Amino acid sequence: MKIPTYVAFIAVLFSSVMAFAEDFSHSTPAVWGYDVVSYHTNKRPVRGSGHFVAEFDGATYLFASKKNKETFSSNPGKYVPAYNGYCAFGVAMGKKFAGDPEVWRLVDGVLYLNIDTNIQDRWLANVSGLIEQADNNWKDIERKSPASL
Repeated sequence: MKIPTYVAFIAVLFSSVMAFAEDFSHSTPAVWGYDVVSYHTNKRPVRGSGHFVAEFDGATYLFASKKNKETFSSNPGKYVPAYNGYCAFGVAMGKKFAGDPEVWRLVDGVLYLNIDTNIQDRWLANVSGLIEQADNNWKDIERKSPASL
């Protein structure tokens, strides 16, 4: 039996759309594209560039310069944000909320993000206690989806 031309066309179109969707299913870079080294070296974070990219632990990081990419690659654990970039206060409460890369703090050399400045004010009121609580919670929620919490 001969397949009508329009059926073959639809099949090719559908497979092309699916391939396109797969190519971009993980296109959001870690920390929304901010250069994680810049938090440690600048007074404020800067956006990375697609020209300087590194992968670590399944995440893609962008950097503002080749030097920052090389710095990261030499010791990525020093630069990745705590809790994979989820809001530190949220993790302390047993939840996963996307951290805002513009609402951050370095505490003992570790980058922590919060969801917004109001939440960050609450987090800053008891940083050490909430970090301890978040560290304990992270062990249980790290592999869970945000929606399941």
